[in-house]
Amino acid sequence: MDEFSRVAPAFVDMAHRIVWCTAATVDSENRPRSRVLHPIWCWDGGELTGWIATGPTPIKRAHLAHSPHVSCGYWAPDHDTCVAECDTEWFLDDETCTMVWDLFANSPAPVGYDPSIIPQWNHPTDEAFAALRLTPWHLRVFPGSVLMGQGGDVLTWTRRHQSAIGRAEVLETLEDLRGEWPRGRC
Repeated sequence: MDEFSRVAPAFVDMAHRIVWCTAATVDSENRPRSRVLHPIWCWDGGELTGWIATGPTPIKRAHLAHSPHVSCGYWAPDHDTCVAECDTEWFLDDETCTMVWDLFANSPAPVGYDPSIIPQWNHPTDEAFAALRLTPWHLRVFPGSVLMGQGGDVLTWTRRHQSAIGRAEVLETLEDLRGEWPRGRC
């Protein structure tokens, strides 16, 4: 496991170079649903926060109400990849929406852009505009050079957290499940 202070800026560099990510959520039946989004990441040397300017559609709201997490996967043609697994929080208030609107509008391209190019978004307080905050709990940065045998480092970080169940209970549960796996199939 790598230090957050090393992984976070490497993640931001790669994510902002690639720009677009495939973001996956799960629905109420735990089926994945993917969409392409354009997060902007803010690294202050201690905390990493992502922001997505997005429409608070009924599908997105339902998915994040069921499971308030998103996986953001980036891929470039040179096979550079990075992933952020995140907790999410919706912001619909005028102050935060204006802050996120301005963050995108005032950041350099290609990450920055004028949000009003989206036909439904005339200003940051439109009902069709919302801010989604991303707080990563897992990051992975995988340079394509590693895949191609040309050197580099794969960086991985996972936030430590308190588990509701202990290690012994997890092992016991896995042992119980072992007999339930389908046999003879992948």
